[in-house]
Formats: sequence, structure tokens, C-alpha cells
Amino acid sequence: MAKKETNLTSGISESQLVNEYMDRLEHPMFDLAQYLRTYILSVDKNIGEGIYWNVPTFYFTGKMKPFNPKEYKRFIVNFNFYKQDTLRIIFLRGADATDPTGFLEGDYKDGRRIASFKSIDELKSKERELKSIIKQLIKRMDK
Repeated sequence: MAKKETNLTSGISESQLVNEYMDRLEHPMFDLAQYLRTYILSVDKNIGEGIYWNVPTFYFTGKMKPFNPKEYKRFIVNFNFYKQDTLRIIFLRGADATDPTGFLEGDYKDGRRIASFKSIDELKSKERELKSIIKQLIKRMDK
């Protein structure tokens, strides 16, 4: 029996779901989240978005070899709204990227890495590093 194709496994962006989520979001870092969302989507035309783990999540929408959805191979990064004074983003496969600047935080055994921002100005000062990490992860997709 063939596995059911989903928007994620087929690489279809679900921007409307993210729009609805953002319309309901009440968080002190809302403006930063909006800016960051726009920036991440602008890095590459093959980045889509959806709601996974109950937050906006960004993933590769290009063609890939078949894979088990539980392997999370398409995922690039998602938001973490836990803190009220900081917006964190979690690179689910951040360990796959080379990060000579120390932009990414943490050393989790499952390969996650985190980046944190307290303001749009701070994000703007780190856009080059953020873009580099995202582009590296896209290049490493199993296409």
C-alpha cells in the first residue's frame, strides 16, 4: 500500500495556514516574527511554509527523492515563541551546516541548532549568517 502524499512530502507550501496563524498570534516579538518570516521566504524560491509543531515552519519545496516523513528531510527552520523577550528559530538539521561565525547556538544530539533575536536591528545585523545557513541546508537536501 502506497503512503499518502501530503503537502509536506510533496513540497507544497501552505502559506494560508501560516497567514491564519500569524493573524491570531499575540506575542511581544510579533513584528520581528513577521520580518523574519518574510526574510526566510526571500532567501530561496524553493522555500515554503506551513504549520508544524504548532508554529510556522519553513521547508524545501523542490523535488526530492522519496523519504519517510518522520525523517524531517524537507525541514529547514521553525519558530519558537516560548520566550517573550526573544524570538528563537530552530534549525532542525542545523548541525549539517558549517557555522564559522558561531551564529548557531546549542549542540543537540538530534542535530538541532538555535538562533535567537531580540530585535529587528539585531536580525538585520545577522542576515548574512542566517542566509548562509539556510542556503547550505538547501544545498544539502536529498534531491
